[in-house]
Amino acid sequence: MAAVALRSCRRGLSQIISNVGVSSVLSTGFEGGPRHVQCTSGVRHKSTVQFATRPDLPKLAYRRVKGKSPGVVFLPGYGSNMNGQKAEALEEFCRSLGHAYLRFDYTGHGASEGVFTEGTIGTWKKDVLYVLDELVEGPQIMVGSSIGGWLMLLAAIARPEKTAALVGISTAADHLVTAFNTLPLETRKEFEEKGVWTVPTRHSEDGEYRFNMEFLREAENHRVLQSPIPVTCPIRLLHGLKDEDVPWHVSMQVAERVLSGDVDVILRRHAQHRMAEKDDIKLIVYTIDDLIDKLTTMV
Repeated sequence: MAAVALRSCRRGLSQIISNVGVSSVLSTGFEGGPRHVQCTSGVRHKSTVQFATRPDLPKLAYRRVKGKSPGVVFLPGYGSNMNGQKAEALEEFCRSLGHAYLRFDYTGHGASEGVFTEGTIGTWKKDVLYVLDELVEGPQIMVGSSIGGWLMLLAAIARPEKTAALVGISTAADHLVTAFNTLPLETRKEFEEKGVWTVPTRHSEDGEYRFNMEFLREAENHRVLQSPIPVTCPIRLLHGLKDEDVPWHVSMQVAERVLSGDVDVILRRHAQHRMAEKDDIKLIVYTIDDLIDKLTTMV
């Protein structure tokens, strides 16, 4: 079973990205920053949206930066898209490193085709596998946020040869299924009779997420925490103790079940679910830079 190292945020982490943002530090290259960073002109270059055409499946929207291996692939959360703060910050960082980077929208999300309410965990898993099979080259560092962390594990199990390392941000492995199954029996029956489970949230314009029973039943087929998880690459799991959406102990459960011997769980005392504050992004960038150094040193 994996050895789990609990680490607090490193004291020198604040030196990685200055308070004025990602782009500023990437152009300075001062001592204490990520060792791989190349000097840039300070001008931000944003990738263009492209669309992947798949036979009999909705088109996937994505943004890609070509570069060195290992590349980085960002997997957003439920209802989110590839234009969030974390996704954009990681593109800028990877571009400065000269490493490949890809971010995309799941079926029914953002600029991708498809109907959001018809999506399932299985649907979005297929999206991730398509990205790994068709849109990137070589093993990737997958960075999954919330449900993206669940999908990242499913993809790593299905495509071990395309998985260099994993970085989970507020990983929500099995969480929807677990949360529903732990409701009082009568409450579950009420939702089952209605056919929809409503969950209050601050992350939706409607103030709630709605999951139909078919979605939950399908999600049952993709649970990973019921047995050892056959993933052996380096894994970093970042979680906030103030996360009110997905408890931090979910990341601990993942760490206990993966077969990898190189697992760190990093708990941030004041971080919330999205981990999109400046200091949170500093930690994510540092973690990826450290993994790239580890993986390139191993070659």
